[in-house]
Amino acid sequence: MASIFSKIIAGEIPSYRIAEDDKHYAFLDINPLAEGHTLVVHKREVDYIFDLSDSEFAELQLFAKRVAEAIRATMPCKRVGVAVIGLEVPHAHIHLVPINTEADLDFRREKLKPAPERMAEIASSIAENFK
Repeated sequence: MASIFSKIIAGEIPSYRIAEDDKHYAFLDINPLAEGHTLVVHKREVDYIFDLSDSEFAELQLFAKRVAEAIRATMPCKRVGVAVIGLEVPHAHIHLVPINTEADLDFRREKLKPAPERMAEIASSIAENFK
């Protein structure tokens, strides 16, 4: 059975798309730690990020870097934090979270619940800055 992320990539489940190429897909997390919290996935469904081939892993990181640059250009933050946890969805993914302190990257914190209109606005703004 396909993961929820594979269904998002296939367009079976809607998402707030940030960027996409032939191998990668980036979209807003619907349970964000901060506005602009983005998930970056490889389109090939692999459960554990370190099971990607060396070239897939490197390409995913480089794609995530470009997405992070777009987030930083869009969202007011000191940095874009990076986390790879991968326990909740069996599809390798990278969390990119706009942060101002280390505590901003604490996944035990209560998640935000932005309105759909705000999510669409954020996604569009970050997408515009993606190069």
